[in-house]
Amino acid sequence: MTKVYSGDRTIDGILVTVDGQPLDEHTESRCYSRNGFEWSYEGPEPSQLAYAMLVDHLGDPARAERLEPSFMRSVVANFQNEWEMTSADIDRVLQRFA
Repeated sequence: MTKVYSGDRTIDGILVTVDGQPLDEHTESRCYSRNGFEWSYEGPEPSQLAYAMLVDHLGDPARAERLEPSFMRSVVANFQNEWEMTSADIDRVLQRFA
């Protein structure tokens, strides 16, 4: 089943969802930042978003941690204000890192 990840900057702040539900930050397994998610630059908050997306997608925190730096720099740091990415899109990106 394909999941849909999306992010938006709203008047109430940052909103990141997976299939319409809030994306878990997964700070219990790896904490880059306790300030929530961010994107469009390289830093701790985009790292937390990249890691959370990868943990949700892969179900493997150790693999997510290994892939996070490349995924954050090549994908999350380049997101626009509003973005959407499917699990198939993530798989395509991860194939480039293999």
